[in-house]
This record gives sequence, C-alpha cells and structure tokens, in this order.
Amino acid sequence: MYTEFLEHLTSFMNKEDIKTNEPMSKHTSFRVGGPAKVFLTVHSEEILSKILRALNDKKLPYFVLGNGSNLLVSDAGYEGVMVYLGEEFADIEVQGNQIKAGAAAFLGKVARRALEEELTGLEFAAGIPGSLGGGVVMNAGAYGGELSQVVASVRAMNAVGNIIRLEKSELLLGYRTSIFKLHPFVILEVTMELQKGDKEEISGRMNEYTKARIEKQPLEYPSAGSTFKRPEGHFAGKLIMDAGLKGFSVGDAQISEKHCGFVINKGNASATDIRKLMEEVANKVKEQFGVELEPEVILLGK
Repeated sequence: MYTEFLEHLTSFMNKEDIKTNEPMSKHTSFRVGGPAKVFLTVHSEEILSKILRALNDKKLPYFVLGNGSNLLVSDAGYEGVMVYLGEEFADIEVQGNQIKAGAAAFLGKVARRALEEELTGLEFAAGIPGSLGGGVVMNAGAYGGELSQVVASVRAMNAVGNIIRLEKSELLLGYRTSIFKLHPFVILEVTMELQKGDKEEISGRMNEYTKARIEKQPLEYPSAGSTFKRPEGHFAGKLIMDAGLKGFSVGDAQISEKHCGFVINKGNASATDIRKLMEEVANKVKEQFGVELEPEVILLGK
C-alpha cells in the first residue's frame, strides 16, 4: 500500500521532499522519537490537496506536524505519514488591525510582527515555541492570554483536499482544544483581529513575559513546555511539587527542579522514559490528591 502511495507521490512531488524512516527526534522539541514511515515536506496548497486526497483514498494514517513543540513520538516511531508544511506556509501579512499568517509561521515571529505594527493582543505568544497552526489546534496560551482571544477565522483544507473557511464561532476554541482536535482539517492560514496599542507598552509586556520565562522555566533543556493540562481548580505543577516529585526521574527524563509542570530531557532520555515518568507522576498525584492529570502533549505512535 505504501509502495503505491510513494510511487503516486513522485508524479507531483520532488524526490527530496519525500523521505522514509525519518527520525522524529530531529523534529520534536523533546529531541526523542523513532522514525516516521513517510515524511513529506509540502510547498503549496495544490500539492497538499493531492497528498490529502491520496491519503484519504488509501486510508493511510497521517499527522500534520508543526514545530513539534507539543509532541511526544514513541521510540518505535510513527507507522504513518508525517505532513510538514514548508516555509511557503509561513507568510505574515498585516491589513489595518488584522494579521493574516500562514500555519507554519512561528508564534513568536507573528507576535514580533504585531509589535512592529503597534498591534496589541499577542504579547503572551512571544515566547511560545510552536507554529501558529499548532497553536490554534490546541488554543495555545500563556500569562492569561490565549489565541481564542484574537483569532477571527481560519482557512483550512479538509480530508479530501478542498479548502474551507471557518469563522471563530465554528472553531470550538476551548482550554487546549478546538475543532481541529475533532476533524482532520489542515490549517492553512489564520486571520487575527488585534487592537492598536502603544509600542513601548507592548514591548514592555513582551520583555516582562520573556524575563518570567527565563527565570521560571527550564529553557536550557529539551522539553515540550507544560506537560500536563491544568486540572480544574488546580495547577499541575503545584500538585506535582506537593506530591514530592520535584526532580523525580526515570532514566534521563526528569520533573524539572525549576518548574514542576515541565518534564525535561536531561540528555539521553528516550520517549519511553518520558512516557513512564508521566504515568508515574499522574498515578502518584491521583493517589495523593484524587486529581487526574491529563497530558497536554500529544502522544503519537505505539
């Protein structure tokens, strides 16, 4: 089945954009993960449409990869097709108070462009390491802000390669969730509605958030940011700390001593180490406090 699929791809894609058995450790912020069976880099909507139609026809599993900053791929890898949007999907355009940006644009870059244009509303996103598309999928947020506050609409592609437009009311944006968790739509472009602001004030807030991140988060180690979602009425990091798990390790995977909400790779952790650590931490928190910790990171593969 994959042989036929790969042969079909060569009829409309460059061979250098088609890889097999690509190590996912090269594409995730945890720096772990086995090989993806097929790894495709896409440079146009036309090619993406053909790929999605082919995947749908062959009924092959696939995953659309952003910056890999919220993803844990198993050591066994991913028995499916990774679809990675190239820099052609990273354009940023400003029209008045609106920013239109491609799904592959980095959130930090979009936030800096907003600063240049004296637009406020995206300061919280300046230090988030993900792509805009991945950010919208999980309604990324920090410091009291989240993308649902600024996203106006999304251009996307459905599973059969047709372009659709979704207004804000259709996006089902909630805490770390969206319609894109429910349907296999690929985000192409996001339109955000911001407000005119004072450049110095915007810059000041960004600097304040950056300083807080450096002081409080283990940015010197590979991680996927906050590992667990915030349980209702609690903070995951505080529960983990109160359970006495600060610095708790499995292999080279460790609960950060700087911020207990982060699982870090101290150098040679495997995906299995990280997953086992997450399970043990969740079990201990449940035992002590009766609170379920749900992963914020996406788990992919066996």
